[in-house]
Amino acid sequence: MSKVCSIPNRWNVFWNRTVFEISKLGVDSIPLVIIISLFIGSVITIQMQYNATSPLLPAYTVGLTAREIILLEFSNSILCLILAGKVGSNVASEIGTMRVTEQIDALDIMGVNSANFLVLPKLVAFIFFMPVLVAFCITTSLLGGYLVALFTDIISVSQYIYGIQSMFTEWYVWYGFIKSLFFAYIIASVSSYFGYYVKGGALEVGKASTTAVVTSSILILLFDVILTKLLL
Repeated sequence: MSKVCSIPNRWNVFWNRTVFEISKLGVDSIPLVIIISLFIGSVITIQMQYNATSPLLPAYTVGLTAREIILLEFSNSILCLILAGKVGSNVASEIGTMRVTEQIDALDIMGVNSANFLVLPKLVAFIFFMPVLVAFCITTSLLGGYLVALFTDIISVSQYIYGIQSMFTEWYVWYGFIKSLFFAYIIASVSSYFGYYVKGGALEVGKASTTAVVTSSILILLFDVILTKLLL
């Protein structure tokens, strides 16, 4: 990481590569985030309605509980576990392929800081764009629950919306954004590490991608516990 976080030699090249990585790692992930969030938001709403049938619970419990689940856990931790599979494997396989084809060695021979040149734009781009993905996730998850209320008779639209608005805690939104930044750093840095130090051929690149995803997922779960304890 000391090599990665050094000052770039050419800032214009760094910014151009960062913009490219934002498009590849961030913008290209938006369709996946929207599709998953719509379905998960719908499922959470349906399951909460079927399990909150007690007459002692107010009618808005479903919307309120669905909102809290989405804000506190799904929109950051679960989302990043999913993105670890997509983004992490992409980063590890790309850098690993460059390593086994000796492109990274060529950069080092030319006097270029290869770790800084390849990894830093990915790291900055993914951390920068992660809050946008979290915002998309929150919005589309709540929309998924709204569509369930709109097109089925499981719960009324008015009860769902009232539940979403009830007892809202603004800190939960910031809590999700803060956690997602740590998780974005873990995904980008761990995947880059395993790709950068891969040895062998195509088989080893595949193994490095798998190891990167598994390691990132375990670290995300570990830091999820630590950050939850610290932030809440």
